[in-house]
Amino acid sequence: MRTRHPLATVFVIALLVGPSVVSPALAQQPTTPGGKPMKQEAIITMQNGGEIVIEFFPADAPKTVENFVTLAKKGFYDGLTFHRIEPGFVVQGGDPKGDGTGDPGYKIKAEFNKQPHVRGAVAMARANDPDSAGCQFYITLAPAHFLDGKYTVFGKVVSGMNIVDNIKKGDKMKSVTIVEVTK
Repeated sequence: MRTRHPLATVFVIALLVGPSVVSPALAQQPTTPGGKPMKQEAIITMQNGGEIVIEFFPADAPKTVENFVTLAKKGFYDGLTFHRIEPGFVVQGGDPKGDGTGDPGYKIKAEFNKQPHVRGAVAMARANDPDSAGCQFYITLAPAHFLDGKYTVFGKVVSGMNIVDNIKKGDKMKSVTIVEVTK
């Protein structure tokens, strides 16, 4: 009776399975067990009721999306308020201090892109320095094309714009949850 060497078995399996080299771009795109592409969305659940669903633009602002997703998964946004309300313009939140001066302890580089500031656009708020964003974000209540190319638009509201329209100063985000959905 012949016994096979364990490495020979691994080699045969490797030949049958084929190469396992995956491009970095494909490795970053989650898929379902059936191979369908997945995308991430954020669900902002407001403390006083309602949900806002945000679709991300990872191809246009990959580092910004990654930053927001990471903060949300850590619970950073849970319990924070919308501290700035400009009727007909924007609602802004995500500041741990609640007054527009807070940050997560670091800054991220701006990823200016061609995404327009349409109604429901989600973008990073910042100071005068384009590379001063960190955690604060705003949602446009109306088109604001004068901001195009000056701020990083990293998503858009796909559900719950009626909730956004009714946000008042001090309204709290109960939670921000990241979910994966089939494209």
